Amino acid sequence: MEENLPITDTLPESIASQEKIWYGIGETAEALGVPASTLRFWEKEFDMIKPRKNRKGDRFYSKNDIAILRTIQYLTKVKGFTLQGAKTAIKNNFMKEAETAAIVTTLTQIRDKLLEIKTLLK
Repeated sequence: MEENLPITDTLPESIASQEKIWYGIGETAEALGVPASTLRFWEKEFDMIKPRKNRKGDRFYSKNDIAILRTIQYLTKVKGFTLQGAKTAIKNNFMKEAETAAIVTTLTQIRDKLLEIKTLLK
C-alpha cells in the first residue's frame, strides 16, 4: 500500500481542497464524520494506516492515510462489512474499493448540495 494512490477523488471535500501535507486527528475525524477514537481503533486494526506521530504522540494523517480511512469507512458503514471483511476487500482489491468509495462520496456531496438548493428555492 506504499504506492501513491489516486486520492483526490476519495477525500472529503474539506481535505481535498487544502494544500496541507498533514492533518491532525481531530480535523481528519471531523472530515470523515467519525469520532477520533474510531480512527485510533482503525489504526490498530488496519496495518496500512500509519499516521505520523510527534513526541507527544499526536497523530497526523497524510492524504493517502485519509483515502484509506475513507475506504474503510465506506466498507464498514455503507456496505456493512465486518472489520475482517473490510480487511479482505482492501487486501484483494483496494483500488476498486477506493474508487467505489470515491463515487459514493461524490454522489453524497451532490445530493447534499441539491437538497441545500431545494431548501433555498422554497
